[in-house]
Amino acid sequence: IDSRERPVAIQIFGSEPDSMTAAALIVERAGADIIDINMGCPTPKIVKNGGGVALMRRPDRAFAIMVAVAAAVSVPVTVKIRKGWDEESANAVQIAELAARAGAAAVAVHGRTGDQFYAGRADWDIIRRVKASIAIPVIGNGDVRTPQDAARLIETTGCDGVMVGRAA
Repeated sequence: IDSRERPVAIQIFGSEPDSMTAAALIVERAGADIIDINMGCPTPKIVKNGGGVALMRRPDRAFAIMVAVAAAVSVPVTVKIRKGWDEESANAVQIAELAARAGAAAVAVHGRTGDQFYAGRADWDIIRRVKASIAIPVIGNGDVRTPQDAARLIETTGCDGVMVGRAA
């Protein structure tokens, strides 16, 4: 990690509190300024092992991971989530509230469900609802392709920041 690139956030994924804590300690020692817990990836190879967005189907396990990681490291811990696993189980507000309780410094919310992957429109209303439910910063994500989109996302949802994904 080059000092000119700071701050550096390193994202970890998994489905077990012990292995996630071990990974967090490794990346902290490697120089991470922020550790991000990935609970948003819909890729089958991640989901089949219970990681990424699959963790949103297990709020108790997700909470245990967030608590363990936040307690183990001295750098801020953030969490990336989606709207939910699917439309019927859209639980981003619940997971964001658990993240705040667990000690997360911020939550990034992708406005699509896991089963949407990157298709369809992102639901910015879920980002607004998450922002209204927690006191920690919320970063909005989904359908941001231009500076105007980013400004509209902030205006529409009240989110504190914007994450640009594929459009970057």
